[in-house]
Amino acid sequence: MKTQLVILMIAITLVSCGENTAKLPANADGFAGIEKELKSEFGDSAYYTELTIIYNESIGNSISTTVTDAPESLKMGQWTYSLGNWNQTSEVTLEIPEGTKAADFMFQLGEKISLGKLGELVEKSSEQLKAEKDIENPRLEMAFVKYPKNGDVSDAQYIVKLQPENGGTSFTFSYKIDGSLIEMDY
Repeated sequence: MKTQLVILMIAITLVSCGENTAKLPANADGFAGIEKELKSEFGDSAYYTELTIIYNESIGNSISTTVTDAPESLKMGQWTYSLGNWNQTSEVTLEIPEGTKAADFMFQLGEKISLGKLGELVEKSSEQLKAEKDIENPRLEMAFVKYPKNGDVSDAQYIVKLQPENGGTSFTFSYKIDGSLIEMDY
């Protein structure tokens, strides 16, 4: 009985010590942790066409992404992360213009596209809402990378959608890839 109790306690400790991506905060460090989770699941050199982080108060962060490790195959998987589990929801086959490379229409996490930067922009957007709209404790609704269909990374955008803590009007912030504000809309 004592041995079983000790084993159970050790198992609980190991599970609780692991980083829980669903509970990471909506800031630069938290989103860097989400990027780390993505790289752990799909590899450092994975290619993405879509990546969205959605926050729900009851379950925390969930992630939706379309990803491949072999862009030339033109096959990608749509995946979701929720409650600590990854699930593939479908497989996608891409069609690209003749004479182009599939990788040209995808992005990788790292130098040019960074979830740490996206998390930083969530913080910046939250501060702007506090200052300009007198909204205390704005909450992340969703944040995503909007990658252009033409594949030009300089046209990529970070989008942050926040709402007041108790619900209400959502505020959408659009940023250039360098972090400069394009617009705030509500």
